[in-house]
Amino acid sequence: MNREPTVVVGRITRPHGLKGELSVLVLSEVEGRFADGAVVYLEDGRVLTVESARRHRSGLLVKFREVPDRTAAERLARSVLMVPESASPELPDGSWWDHQLVGCEVVTESGRSLGTVREVIHTAANDVWSAVSDDRETLIPALKDVIVAVDTAGKRIVVREVPGLTVPEAS
Repeated sequence: MNREPTVVVGRITRPHGLKGELSVLVLSEVEGRFADGAVVYLEDGRVLTVESARRHRSGLLVKFREVPDRTAAERLARSVLMVPESASPELPDGSWWDHQLVGCEVVTESGRSLGTVREVIHTAANDVWSAVSDDRETLIPALKDVIVAVDTAGKRIVVREVPGLTVPEAS
């Protein structure tokens, strides 16, 4: 895979069965991302081609052509699956890829820095952005009532100071 930015589309949780199937937590809303013949990449750049996929519990069971058996599947447990950003459709306004948010400074409307986005946590209800400053972490729900402005080019996010979002600084 070339050096363009990547988008995480799934996480392999564990092997399933003896024939090389893998349980995948899907982190993509792109229809057909794991369709037969689709290509995804591991973090080290290795290519995985979807041979088949089927729904299983809250994710998918995916068989990749390059994973012939359970032994090979076990080596991929907990791996991240990604695609080049160019392989993803343009996002609607108010949506961002995780890699665009990571590294952005988060400030309140009054200008107080909450830190830098270190991670985007995908939950069933909504995404949560983890901003870290020194040894303090602030978890920011990615909700329109909380997020005021996102400038990914300028690496800056402005949020409302809502009750419970931050712990008041000691005076």
